[in-house]
Amino acid sequence: MSTDPHLVLHQLFSPAFPVGAFAWSHGLETAVQEGRMTDAASAEAWLRDALEHGAGWSDAVLCAQAAGGGDLGDLSDLARALAPSRERAAETLEQGAAFAATVRAVFGADGPDAAYPVAVGAALDALDLPVENGLRLFLQAFAANLCAACVRLVPLGQTDGQRITRALQPLCATLAARALAADIDDIGGFAPALDIASQRHEALYSRIFRS
Repeated sequence: MSTDPHLVLHQLFSPAFPVGAFAWSHGLETAVQEGRMTDAASAEAWLRDALEHGAGWSDAVLCAQAAGGGDLGDLSDLARALAPSRERAAETLEQGAAFAATVRAVFGADGPDAAYPVAVGAALDALDLPVENGLRLFLQAFAANLCAACVRLVPLGQTDGQRITRALQPLCATLAARALAADIDDIGGFAPALDIASQRHEALYSRIFRS
């Protein structure tokens, strides 16, 4: 069956694709409870840092390496090592397993249970999908999911959430192009506030997200 690859990409990164992303806040819930995120401007700044200096960049490189035929086991181990907390490790491993299982069931493409960006890269390779476009949508889906968490937590209006997602699109495109040209030594970032927030999350008095 011939299918438009761009439609396949949009299906893979749709909020309806069952990876359970809605259950994770990437430590954002801590930032809101501690008063470090109070409005649309602070939410956008937090998400911009997560994309450029945190897991957004590292995951994009991991995804590109997996799509380019890198060793999936080694890449998944690296993704796990880069997770700064138990909850963040669960976030990437559980979403990756759910993503891989659904790709196997729907598309018949064999792919391992792996950290989420690695499972995505393996699917891009197996389904012969355009990698740079896949990276762009992968990063936008990451940003949009966290933006949806901001809408619920800060709280923000739906329109503010869409404005933030739109404002981050150029950064997603830039990071996708950079990740496609990067090698594994370019991975990593420096976002200690995000990492500390993820580590403190499990000790919050009340929580609605799993990370």
